[in-house]
Amino acid sequence: MSAEVSPVTKTASKKDKLQKKEHSLQLKVAAKAYSAKYKKKNPGPAYAWPMGLWFSVFFAVPLLIILCYSFMKRDVYGGVVSEFSLKAYKQMFSPAYGVVFLRTLVITVIATVITILISLPCGYAMARSRHQTLLLILVVVPFLTNSLIRIFAWMTILGDNGMLNMTGKFFFDLWHKIFPGDGTAVFVPGKFMFTKGSVILVNIYMYLPYAILPVFTAVDRFDFTLIEAARDLGATKAQSMLKVLVPGIRSGIMSAIIFTFIPIFGNYTVPQLVGGKDSYMLGNIIVDQVQKVRNWPLASAFSMVITLISMAGVLLMLSSGKKEAGLKKMQNKEDTSAKLAGGIQ
Repeated sequence: MSAEVSPVTKTASKKDKLQKKEHSLQLKVAAKAYSAKYKKKNPGPAYAWPMGLWFSVFFAVPLLIILCYSFMKRDVYGGVVSEFSLKAYKQMFSPAYGVVFLRTLVITVIATVITILISLPCGYAMARSRHQTLLLILVVVPFLTNSLIRIFAWMTILGDNGMLNMTGKFFFDLWHKIFPGDGTAVFVPGKFMFTKGSVILVNIYMYLPYAILPVFTAVDRFDFTLIEAARDLGATKAQSMLKVLVPGIRSGIMSAIIFTFIPIFGNYTVPQLVGGKDSYMLGNIIVDQVQKVRNWPLASAFSMVITLISMAGVLLMLSSGKKEAGLKKMQNKEDTSAKLAGGIQ
């Protein structure tokens, strides 16, 4: 025989349900009021219009023109003929250009990997230092000069009569003065310029700050109590760094990779000035096709390839940070709801 529910219990249950519904409605009303107040104080869309217009006129429209040029015929005297053609893309997939593409990819990957390996300890040391401002200035200030000046500075270091060879010659002469031989030994300058190594070295120098800064920002925001907790649980210092710190600054590392890989992949000035025949890259092809060969459709096709690779890299970076942003958003919502609930009570 089932126990009967008393009228008092039913009334209390109904009151509890009504109170919960009323509390839920109050939270929704408060959240809407908070949102409206925030939007009134922060009219973001209105501020976004000038940026959107600038982006459309100076990025989207030129990109659309390049895309259209890549599907047109080449004019004999330069420019394009307004006829649909896939000849530029057929030329682009020839074996000769395939070799240049692979060379560009190899140089870019090597330079990016070395840059990231250098930027990780640098960014970590800067974030943990008491002199962050000074270190940031030391990283940024040299790059306020023109990029061509910095490339020419490396040419004076790596050239046949540059600083490296002059230093080597000095020690060579000093050695033979201390230990004179038969006098037939001659100093031969090292071949540092116009090689793949010189292109990789100068690219690392040119784009190292773009890798250090996002890594520094990510490390600076990292909660180092997690590393202490890992050490308390028995992890070594290396294990705590690799399994706790590196995943925790993944967004900064991805940003550093994108900011380094994309500009090196499409770079033109570095291989042109310090590289040789074995370091001819896609950026050099585009410039030569525009200025010398006057094949604008082929140059546009190569430009679209670099653009697509750049867009893929940006999408990869956004997707990698999407999960982290979602977790932060949920946490912010929970904090806001708790504050609103506390204010209502």
